Amino acid sequence: MATLRFGQHIIKSSAVFLKTELSFALVNRKPVVPGHVLVCPLRVVERFRDLRPDEVADLFMTTQRIANVIEKHFRASSLTIAIQDGPEAGQTVKHVHVHVLPRRTGDFEKNDSIYDELQKHDRESEDVPSKWRSEEEMAKEATELRSLFN
Repeated sequence: MATLRFGQHIIKSSAVFLKTELSFALVNRKPVVPGHVLVCPLRVVERFRDLRPDEVADLFMTTQRIANVIEKHFRASSLTIAIQDGPEAGQTVKHVHVHVLPRRTGDFEKNDSIYDELQKHDRESEDVPSKWRSEEEMAKEATELRSLFN
């Protein structure tokens, strides 16, 4: 696995920390909170409704497994798990993906501000690489997370 497709993007395997038969998980290049990761089907599918039943099952079982580990690893007390399904919902990458965000008391002044941050996160133009984490930073976090699933 040298690279994977994530909608219109090519993802290096160094950013991927878990792969199943039908899904993969990667660290986020612009995390809203520490530990913000994404879980995607291997097959590039734009909308949730277009996933096959086996893909839905694998995606959600993988998300549940990852969420449990992420919450503990990042010493969170809760999680925000979200899918932005379609452009009006804020989806900019044309590939189904589940956001898993570890949450702590007081991480946002208003709890639901996380959704505003997700919208901003996805609205930011692709030509602002200064806001992205480096490949090295992403690879380091992915390696750390990968070790939790072995």
